[in-house]
Amino acid sequence: MADISKALAAATNAINTEISALNNFAKTLEANLKPALEILAECKGHVVITGLGKSGLVGAKIAATLSSTGTPSFFLHSADALHGDSGALTSGDVLIAISNSGETAEVNAIAKMAKAWGNQVIAITKNANSTLAKSADAVISIAFDKEADPLNLAPTTSTTLTIAAGDALASALMAHRGFSSQDFGKRHPGGALGKATN
Repeated sequence: MADISKALAAATNAINTEISALNNFAKTLEANLKPALEILAECKGHVVITGLGKSGLVGAKIAATLSSTGTPSFFLHSADALHGDSGALTSGDVLIAISNSGETAEVNAIAKMAKAWGNQVIAITKNANSTLAKSADAVISIAFDKEADPLNLAPTTSTTLTIAAGDALASALMAHRGFSSQDFGKRHPGGALGKATN
């Protein structure tokens, strides 16, 4: 059997890198999330999540979590939004735009459109000086030292922090609205989770 000690060392390093980033994220979490939470708590429409690539995949997960925990939400692919799907964005909606660099052209374009239509925009990005951050009404910073993969290139730490930010937002909104296990059960009647809440 081939020696996989080097591979296991990389795996351990990846987890430890992400743990460290999450610990740093937690230290400033309240101040980091408060402006976005104030906007979301007053949202009269849907929370619309947009992003591309891995950020888009994470965004779809965040939208699903919000929807199942009492905050109506859906994912809007940034490229599709520029080809007609932006019509799903209506008055009263809040847009959460995800871009690690804050310079993803399609994400910035839909954020600009949303602002022009009067929608509030929340950015999730590592770059507080980016185009996206500067155009947003609130910014959730996912600043970190390095990605967790051996090349420091693959979206790993960045996506973990983005998922954590989404989970933190959902949890905060649940607490703010008094969302109960019965409320959860109404939205999730199937499977083991459904049985656990009924």
